[in-house]
Amino acid sequence: MSTWSSILVKSAALMNDQDRAVYSDIVLLPYLNIALSELQEIFELNNIPVTSTSSATIAIPIGTSLIGYLTIPPLPTDLVEIQQMWESQTGQNNWTPVTKKEYLTSSILGNVSLSMFGVWAWLNQQVNLRPSINAIDIRFDYIKNLFAEITIGLVGTDNPIVNTDTFFEYRAAALAAEFIEENITRADKLNIYGVSGLERSLGISVKGKQSIAIRRRPFRAAFKRRRTLL
Repeated sequence: MSTWSSILVKSAALMNDQDRAVYSDIVLLPYLNIALSELQEIFELNNIPVTSTSSATIAIPIGTSLIGYLTIPPLPTDLVEIQQMWESQTGQNNWTPVTKKEYLTSSILGNVSLSMFGVWAWLNQQVNLRPSINAIDIRFDYIKNLFAEITIGLVGTDNPIVNTDTFFEYRAAALAAEFIEENITRADKLNIYGVSGLERSLGISVKGKQSIAIRRRPFRAAFKRRRTLL
């Protein structure tokens, strides 16, 4: 794996600054962090497997109706979007899915004491529940946040996501070309290379999700024949 610093060395080289006279780690780091945020959102949008994870078991006390990032117990700190919630009687490890609702209306809440949640809703960045008369264990399958913002003290650490170096190298350089040098022509060309790196990364991840081997047309085959987007 490449370190963030080695990625930025290549970004500087793409700006014709192999000696790092202008494009030091400090100068390029904000643009790398922007590229990190972009890739995070792209991976989440495309449900790339590296963003998917499952939580540890969370013990929910009797009468709990809200679970948020700041409640006790809290949601996982890296949780971005819940894909499935599961529940089990405490200590039983017998998991059943909990149905997601848009809202917990009065008709859904009812006035009967419950022994299991059954349904949940995501409102105000909190899991909303029907209070239970029992303590219940829950787990989440969820999309997680991949990256924390990189500080200058962390540029020597590894990029943890394989097959993304090329995207970061070109995208950080492209942002610098556009917003430091204000050279749109260079930025556009660097972005083209960055998009190609991103497409390869996404293609490798998507291919890994396919359980049945089928023949597919090459990516953008029609575009390559027509040389037009229309």
